[in-house]
Amino acid sequence: MSSLLVINDLHVSAGNKEIIRGLNLTIRPGEIHAVMGPNGSGKSTLANALMGHPAFTVTAGDVRFLGKKLLTMEPHERALAGLFLAFQYPKEIAGVTLRSFLFAAWKLQMRARSPKIPAVSPVKFKALLLEHMAALKMDPALAERAVNQKFSGGEKKKAEILQMRILSPLLAILDETDSGLDIDALKIVAKGVSDMRRHQSQVASRKSPVASRKSPFSALIVTHYARLLHYLKPDYVHVMVDGRIVESGGAELAKKLEKEGYRKYHGHL
Repeated sequence: MSSLLVINDLHVSAGNKEIIRGLNLTIRPGEIHAVMGPNGSGKSTLANALMGHPAFTVTAGDVRFLGKKLLTMEPHERALAGLFLAFQYPKEIAGVTLRSFLFAAWKLQMRARSPKIPAVSPVKFKALLLEHMAALKMDPALAERAVNQKFSGGEKKKAEILQMRILSPLLAILDETDSGLDIDALKIVAKGVSDMRRHQSQVASRKSPVASRKSPFSALIVTHYARLLHYLKPDYVHVMVDGRIVESGGAELAKKLEKEGYRKYHGHL
């Protein structure tokens, strides 16, 4: 199976401080990878650097997404290519409703995939949006509010998963999406990702204009704790310490980390 994302010897700095120090990682279509590690290990820096955040500078290394040089793309080009980032701290966008925001982004995604895809009316898109909101147990009224304004912490995180479901990326990067969620919201978020994985795998097998550039859904989950991974089973778990991946394994590694913590890696700090 060809690789979806290949990171080779990546070095990333913020200002004069090097945060990621030679990181290597490969994600294939359909795989769920989790990156765990203590505070300050570089997990969120990795997520933001992959999406092209201007606060972080790639000083060395190479990243390929679908065989193309990701680091030469602008952030919006990375999004149109199929990369998605769910923020740890979702931003508010004043004056733009969630429905309008998602409709505009969705139209751009569809146009990037194929100019032959027929236009969808705002009415039909609203029906699609409400269907996804119902699956995430979101109040439909949130669709008519400005993006994330007066949303609770849990509603903001659900809105991130809603965006992911609507835009159907090839690779979703979830940057500590589980932080601040109660157990019920955590289960809903995990189910939203799992449903996405199952649905997009089915779509990828169909012959259609929309599916022509698709492959099965993949995700890179950045988290401190294993609780999200109880409900969303990863294929691979990586331990990140001091800007490097120091150990990799299966889902059982997350359980081990939950029990033992990161004490054994203190020599890497």
